Amino acid sequence: MQQSRKEAMGSKKMGFFLKLLVLVLMSGMLVCSVQGDAHYYDFVLKKSNFTRLCSTKSMLTVNESFPGPVIRIHRGDTVYVNVQNEGDYGVTIHWHGVEQTRNPWSDGPEYITQCSIQPRTNFTYEVILGKDQEGTLWWHAHSNWTRATVHGAIVVLPAEGTTYPYPKPDAEEVIVLASWFEGDVNLLVQEALLQNSTSSTPVSDAYTINGQPGDFAACSNGTTYRLLVDYGKTYLLRIVNAIMNSETFFAISGHNLTVVGTDGTYTKPFVTSFIMITPGQTMDVLVTMDQAPSYYYMAARQFVSENPEVPDFDDSNVTAIIQYRGNYTPPAAPSFPANLPAYHQLGVAYSFLSQFRSLASPEHPVNVPLDITTRMYITVAMNSVVYEDEGTTGTYIASSLNNISFLNPEMDVLQAYYRHVGGVYTTDFPDHPSYYFNFTGYDMPSDVTMQATKVKVLNYNESVEIIFQGTNVQYTPEDHPLHLHGYTFYVIGSGYGVFDNETDPQGFNLVDPPERNTVTVPQNGWVALRFVANNPGVWLWHCHLDRHLTWGMDTVFIVKDGGTPETSILPPPAYMPPCQDPSPIVLEDFSDSVKAW
Repeated sequence: MQQSRKEAMGSKKMGFFLKLLVLVLMSGMLVCSVQGDAHYYDFVLKKSNFTRLCSTKSMLTVNESFPGPVIRIHRGDTVYVNVQNEGDYGVTIHWHGVEQTRNPWSDGPEYITQCSIQPRTNFTYEVILGKDQEGTLWWHAHSNWTRATVHGAIVVLPAEGTTYPYPKPDAEEVIVLASWFEGDVNLLVQEALLQNSTSSTPVSDAYTINGQPGDFAACSNGTTYRLLVDYGKTYLLRIVNAIMNSETFFAISGHNLTVVGTDGTYTKPFVTSFIMITPGQTMDVLVTMDQAPSYYYMAARQFVSENPEVPDFDDSNVTAIIQYRGNYTPPAAPSFPANLPAYHQLGVAYSFLSQFRSLASPEHPVNVPLDITTRMYITVAMNSVVYEDEGTTGTYIASSLNNISFLNPEMDVLQAYYRHVGGVYTTDFPDHPSYYFNFTGYDMPSDVTMQATKVKVLNYNESVEIIFQGTNVQYTPEDHPLHLHGYTFYVIGSGYGVFDNETDPQGFNLVDPPERNTVTVPQNGWVALRFVANNPGVWLWHCHLDRHLTWGMDTVFIVKDGGTPETSILPPPAYMPPCQDPSPIVLEDFSDSVKAW
């Protein structure tokens, strides 16, 4: 009797543990379903020959493709990308727009979160999407100017069992806009920076759509990219602006575009005949093929926000062809979009940008911070660094945020912060400019520019508001597409002239502002944004015009841990690329000169 009671108790205990095991397994399955699937990619960086504009050159690409491979995943998934560098110089990869929750180790900007992956070595990135990220993002090299040839799209589909917040398209296509340089762009930039003058950086020789310059470029009309379509069907175009230094107008002849998303977030749909997209941005548009079956150009050209008297820009038109399937007589030439704006149409571009609104729906809510704990007013300017050393005077172009032209340190900021290494950076990036004047006027004071590695430190969960103010310093006003790593933010307002702290906040949109990771600071204007600093780590802020980034238009935000393991930076991977010699593609450090201003 006693034995049977023990057996019964053992049976009950075994039943309890089996139930517990089932619960554990079920909870593990639940966690897996919440966290999504894991995807693995191999990126091989290697030089290959490409022929464009009547000449052939060898250039670095991923997996010998230009543009590079598309990463296609679902919302909530995680991606592991092993990057093998078979090139002849160091490279890093950035996952543009990916929030990298608590994981700055895989964010990618050189000298900010890592040093470059050296030739004949490899590094594996863990790409962690934010829980709400869905739409189109992209990846690109973030060292030197290598992103000109090393880039590709990231397609984030709705989570399994869910769908788009608009009618599901019949098909979709990735459209990547990029720059083409006939020479080795890194060598061209290095040569320009070595000139002791106000020499600018190189201008591209053409633009490309999915790797091809199109019918209007030399030796190109036989290789123009074509998208075959069916009459009556709706296509989702996932457009990526990977161009190095040009905001861009884009249109399709005879077809309207319905904008439904940008920067990995959804927007309230609106219909337009063209879009304006800045370097770093992505845009999702729906196109219904409702015209008579024929050939139609999709075309893009530069939107020039600089002074119209500045001649040094790429005025080429890049084209691809929308080709309807069916039996019809092909036209002698595709029709060109008559609605594609001209180069200098500022009002048209800014009117387009004003149409963006978040969905602000129960499925895609907005959470604009209202109780602001940190306010910053940051001037965005072109400057000169004038130096005197041993009787020699020289001038170099520089750019700045709040008069600080950022200097890359010798080791990356993340390592220095995480391992408490002193002397790499200082934590006194200013919340305001050193003095105020009419930033958009023509009576400019002698603007003091300091070269330094200054960062801004934020406590976890701070509510941040930033006003970025465009300036007319050096009489070179233009747009600045600014990108924040590790975050999206709400664009709550923008305007022309100098920001008025009394009247302009009255027009802030706190109900359905667009959510972005890259925002345009308009020529001689301002833009206001807000976000909650709830992603601990080291995150780069920079202009996505690479010439401005090269000249120092960037800074770093360090967001401190929140006090719990769940609100703290993840531990570093077992291996991080070691720091080697500094890149030659950087403005020279004049901070130790006898005099620099």
